[in-house]
Amino acid sequence: MRLTRKVRILLFIVSFIPGVKMDIVDLSTVSPDDANRARFLDELCERLGLEFATYALRDPFSGRVLGHSNYPDAWRTHYIEHRLHRFDPTLSRAARSIAPVLWERMSTEDGFAPVFNAARDFGIPTTGVTIPVRGPFGECGLLSVARSGAREDWGRHLREIVGNLQVAAVHIHDNVMHHQTLAGIFSAPPLSSREREVLQWTAAGKTQQDIGDILAIATRTVEVHLRSARDKLGALTTPQAIGRAIRLGLIQAG
Repeated sequence: MRLTRKVRILLFIVSFIPGVKMDIVDLSTVSPDDANRARFLDELCERLGLEFATYALRDPFSGRVLGHSNYPDAWRTHYIEHRLHRFDPTLSRAARSIAPVLWERMSTEDGFAPVFNAARDFGIPTTGVTIPVRGPFGECGLLSVARSGAREDWGRHLREIVGNLQVAAVHIHDNVMHHQTLAGIFSAPPLSSREREVLQWTAAGKTQQDIGDILAIATRTVEVHLRSARDKLGALTTPQAIGRAIRLGLIQAG
């Protein structure tokens, strides 16, 4: 059955950091490819016998999530207003996996009940799967699809279409990442000028004491800037942060 509902695809920019306000931006004001992605999700559902599809992309530097969805406006509004992204296991659990994750296997997750019980109230299917895709910047794309029906029927159907879903997940992920506006979010983390300076001098082999003397700041302040830069770059160590900053063109090789 062809889906005829009018869909407004949004770019959700949400944060997993408590207390940070969530912003929502209409993709039609950002991306000329929005209509193509909207059509892609609808055609994917039609071709594979699904009801809804969502694509989410987690920014490894900030923890934000950028997503496309063809869920009804009422559910999308409820999801956003109640900040269900903080609990949604289709984001948190699936982002830790390299294989497709059936939603029924998430039932023991802490966030399962508040998200999926609310979804039932809106008539949203709670049988589905999330397909993770790993990218070159460390980002994780997540294609989630849902369909009503008995779990046994869904299991049989999924076995028939899982290969197509994995191909589709890679396709839409690459499409989003190659868009100049969105790719820029990942290729240029918002490092401050001071954080770049500290990383640059560290890459040149200077100690924290040296950098403090050069920049006329306390050694402790140097460490604060290094820690902030590591967090923004998604790095566990300072050498890892330097390597990533050089690769992204934020600083020069020492």
